[in-house]
Amino acid sequence: MAIEVLGLRIPTLDDITCTGRILVRLDLNSPIKNDKILDDTRFRAHLPTLRELLDKGAGLVLLSHQGRPGEDDFRSLDIHASLLSELLGTNVEFIPDVIGPAAIERIKKIKPGDVIMLDNTRIYSEDYVEAPPEVHAKSIFVKRLSPHFDCFVNDAFSAAHRSQASIVGLPLSLPSAAGRLMEAELRAVSKALESGRRPRVFVLGGSKLKDMIKVIEYLYESGAADEILTTGLTALLFIAARGENIGEAIKLVEKKGGPQVLERARRLIGEGAPIRVPVDFLVEDNGNVEVMGAHALKGWPKDIGPETISEYSKIIKSAGTVIMKGPAGVVEDERFRNGTIKLVEAALESGAYTIFGGGHFNMILSLMPPELRRRAGHVSVAGGALLYILAGEALPGIVALHKSWQIYSG
Repeated sequence: MAIEVLGLRIPTLDDITCTGRILVRLDLNSPIKNDKILDDTRFRAHLPTLRELLDKGAGLVLLSHQGRPGEDDFRSLDIHASLLSELLGTNVEFIPDVIGPAAIERIKKIKPGDVIMLDNTRIYSEDYVEAPPEVHAKSIFVKRLSPHFDCFVNDAFSAAHRSQASIVGLPLSLPSAAGRLMEAELRAVSKALESGRRPRVFVLGGSKLKDMIKVIEYLYESGAADEILTTGLTALLFIAARGENIGEAIKLVEKKGGPQVLERARRLIGEGAPIRVPVDFLVEDNGNVEVMGAHALKGWPKDIGPETISEYSKIIKSAGTVIMKGPAGVVEDERFRNGTIKLVEAALESGAYTIFGGGHFNMILSLMPPELRRRAGHVSVAGGALLYILAGEALPGIVALHKSWQIYSG
């Protein structure tokens, strides 16, 4: 049934009858190395939606993006189609086109049971620029695709904070609904917001500094967060903003957009935002791994140190709600996994309602004893979108689905 979130009514698959041609927006954006997808978490998360639609006899056309123009992971979705074929157990036909003649001609011939994946939506600038739903509904991108479908399903909660054509334009042009993954994410958010359990502690890491600073500003200004515990590159940004030397790590902060947001980080510190930074790190320097204080770093910080683990764990254990986004260290390497494991343990032992955002937490939770693992409230595949909506911001993709409900519900 429809979900009520932040005063918006969001239709689900239970609210629409659609068994013809269905356009489905997924978020398969994943880490890639040497043309190989390193994490299939998001692919698996979308399977229930796709299988349900196929069981209803629909023909599916899939949209997704990968990376950002100009960055190393911006590429075609051919390997995504291959991996999804394997996981879904049915052929996912890749079309190296999105809104051009090749794509439209194939869409016209779709049959029940067919699954077609179009190429990276961000090939087209209209799906990378931010604009209101009403503007995107008039875009070439939307006008080329929408006439060929009976409905639109948005299952890409992790991209719902982007006001882009494939997220917000299509719902105004077609009867639309949230897919099962989107629904599960929204129900978890609704529970976290409605329970109002305080203190509300956010544990935030991540490399997209421009996005993260925006989220932290909102959490502070809205009063949604009682404590913000930073890790990873986000922590290094705030340590640098305090005027402390982070050594070689400043190069990575600068590469990820640090200079553009450093002044905003200084402002947050100056205004007394409830932001904490690590007091020590586990650092790799010339092949050696050692604990270093955060005030004078050398080498590359790869995890939070023991003092930080102790300090953060005490705060987490007193929380009513814990939202963790991003691991505390480079968890792909077992040497730098301990910080994340200890913070997750603290969250699960706290009795708080917990939400873990990011695919890394599936791996971390798998290392926990079953009785502890069962205490996890929700494991999200989203990052920024999860944080924005928990902070009380109506995401563009969610607003667009609400507007679609208003237009097409009759």
